[in-house]
Amino acid sequence: MGLAQTVRHSLALAGRGVTKFMKSPIQLVDVILTPIISLLMFVYLFGEAMSGGDTDGYLQLVTPGVMVMAVFQASVGIGASLCADASTGIFDRFRSMPIARSSPLIGAVLADIVRYVVCLGTLAVLALAMGYRVETGPVATLAALALLIGFALSFSWMSVYLGMLIKNPASVQGLMTILILPLTFASNVFVPRDDMAGWLQAWSDVNPVSLVADAVRGLLNGGPVAGSLAGTFAWMAGVLVVFFPLAMRAYRKNAG
Repeated sequence: MGLAQTVRHSLALAGRGVTKFMKSPIQLVDVILTPIISLLMFVYLFGEAMSGGDTDGYLQLVTPGVMVMAVFQASVGIGASLCADASTGIFDRFRSMPIARSSPLIGAVLADIVRYVVCLGTLAVLALAMGYRVETGPVATLAALALLIGFALSFSWMSVYLGMLIKNPASVQGLMTILILPLTFASNVFVPRDDMAGWLQAWSDVNPVSLVADAVRGLLNGGPVAGSLAGTFAWMAGVLVVFFPLAMRAYRKNAG
């Protein structure tokens, strides 16, 4: 099928996914509680020790980083959800319909934007209540939010691939968590790069989580963004180039 038909079918299935969220809001609990717990814990439990007593300054540093961590973690759920759907036979029904073969996966990924928006909205409200202040304008703020959602959408294809490859949703969740934790905690999300060991600084400079955190900090707090944006876009493109075809191949293999 052509590109226009694929887009139309994908958007229709994305609407199906959004409807599922509307009918069962309990599916959004994790993307509401995770950012709340993370921000409160790092600011009030660890912030004073990490910042030398300057918790207000630490809040400005850590909030963009927690945004990155939260949407990255939210992107894990799509693989487990698709894996569970595969066991119900819903994909067999999709295959019997005159729709583009890729549209069920693309539609599911697009529907997950709702989760990212809820996650970031929750985090933004809490951060503002705690005293965080955006130091740039509305255009830069919207650009930061768009970047965060684009980052999550790109990296969600890793989870989609595992969801099509593995038959157990819990295994998908576990493997993605194993991947996310080292990337997140070996980044500059919680501590400035200059406070890290030399070898860890070298890794942080190329870590996709550090790069997108720097870009979001620049867009929200002010500062240079060109280098970190270029690195972020390179990672996003690389992940899509590798994992989108792998996910489609695994889906078609299951379909066969």
